[in-house]
Amino acid sequence: MARVTEATPDGVVRLENRFADGAAFIEGAYVPIAEARIPILDWGFTRSDVTYDVVHVWGGKFFRLDHHLDRFEKSLASVRMTVPHDRDDIVAILMRLMRLSQLRDAYVEVLCTRGMPPKGTRDPRACENRFIAFVIPFVWIADEEMRARGINLHLSSYLRIPPGSVDPTAKNFHWGDMIRALFESYERGCDMPVVVDLDGNIAEGPGFNVFAVKGGTATTPGGTCLEGITRRTALDLLGELNVTGEVGTVSPDDLRGADEVFLTSTAGGILPVTKIDHEPVGDGATGPVTERLRDLYWVRHEDDREATPIDYEG
Repeated sequence: MARVTEATPDGVVRLENRFADGAAFIEGAYVPIAEARIPILDWGFTRSDVTYDVVHVWGGKFFRLDHHLDRFEKSLASVRMTVPHDRDDIVAILMRLMRLSQLRDAYVEVLCTRGMPPKGTRDPRACENRFIAFVIPFVWIADEEMRARGINLHLSSYLRIPPGSVDPTAKNFHWGDMIRALFESYERGCDMPVVVDLDGNIAEGPGFNVFAVKGGTATTPGGTCLEGITRRTALDLLGELNVTGEVGTVSPDDLRGADEVFLTSTAGGILPVTKIDHEPVGDGATGPVTERLRDLYWVRHEDDREATPIDYEG
């Protein structure tokens, strides 16, 4: 662990971890998160030409790390980017970042930007793609009060970028629609929005998937949404609760009329929705399926089949 030494006026030596707020791997070097930079002309900045993935660390263990790296590799292929590191290299980089930061609960991101083309050309084939990884303290998509009372979800009028334009299964920075929906949600006094597809059906929200529970079946939208790892985990775990989990079509009326609604996100796990545009979902409390699923989700973090322990001493 990289530390700096500081002597106080009374002569006491204090050790401080330079990476305590996070660490980044960029341009082949490990730096404190506050020092991580990319060139201003990188297409990742100028054109949002980026693909990425996020895995979380909880209690000193990565959760479903291989699932996230599988998706990252598929995303790279979808957007025609490559990185100069194989799977083992990337895992080693992430492990070292975790050792540097010493964080036990963390938000861990791998990303690839298009980079910059040589002078005089705008040909993306000539760009040298740039690999970056970083870790920061765990980020919750909903604060503690929202998680306790349940989320007040806004059904936005904005459309998700259609799959014919941007592949939603390749995690990307195209969030113009999501940002507009967030402002609309705040203006309506809600916590966060969910956007719709071209047919007016539920798509996804900024950083999360949606499930509607009705009559013993939990349905999550397919098509115009990211195939979330936590979404996949929820589908896997629902069977253990004797609840049918399926990917299908969810209309706004389906969502409003559901017995329960919950969200899934790497930045929060299973999150209850108790209101939609200020109207209660079901009886307005966290539903039994959501509660049992949420508990099982966090218990699963201790399963050696799902968790990758971090060697903090290295």
